[in-house]
Amino acid sequence: MLVGYARVSTRDQNPAAQSVDEILLCYPGAVASLHHRIAHELNALGAPIVARILSELANERTGIDIHPGATIGRHLFIDHGFGVVIGETAEIGDNVSIYQGVTLGGTDPANGIGGKRHPTLCDDVIVGSGAQILGPVIVNPRARIGANAVVTKDVPEGAVMVGIPARSTLLDATEYARDFVPYGTPCNEAFDPATQKLEILQCQLEVLQKQLKTLLDERAASGEGDDAPRRKGGRKSA
Repeated sequence: MLVGYARVSTRDQNPAAQSVDEILLCYPGAVASLHHRIAHELNALGAPIVARILSELANERTGIDIHPGATIGRHLFIDHGFGVVIGETAEIGDNVSIYQGVTLGGTDPANGIGGKRHPTLCDDVIVGSGAQILGPVIVNPRARIGANAVVTKDVPEGAVMVGIPARSTLLDATEYARDFVPYGTPCNEAFDPATQKLEILQCQLEVLQKQLKTLLDERAASGEGDDAPRRKGGRKSA
């Protein structure tokens, strides 16, 4: 598991990582991940108190709060990590990257009974710093959640979500993304939903202007402008 984590933390994701030893000894994400693997097994074996104590020790050292009940796949990459919160029923797939300040938060069940109340992140998802993903939503594979976005609805596969509430840009992640995009946030105005809406409105206006010009040209060619009858009620000529 540790070697797998170190493999994810390569220079493609974090150029500051110089060696596997440095990652395992100095990177809080690796420490938190190791503690969680052990705590998760203890929780499954019927020792929830011991599991919670272990997770709290990891939280105290790293600032990363992962509930022992959370299910985490292979090669989770938590960069910087401080302030990351992963709730009890959260599920994380393989090759997921999470940055500092991210919350995978739960919603309170209306009937007071537990159950699935935290998000599910599928494979190859990237969650930017400060993003909040709340409730039992599904973030489908290859989706990118931009920094500080607030997600409360399911995210389509390959979508790029930005803003509060999070909105999908009009481009699929595959149209711009390399295998890894730091912070999951495209730094380009082309991915701003407001900019995209303005461009759409501009295109629609240009189409309407062309249609209006065509109608006026056709009317002028048919002579309707000169021969059109007077309005009803107009005075007759003597």
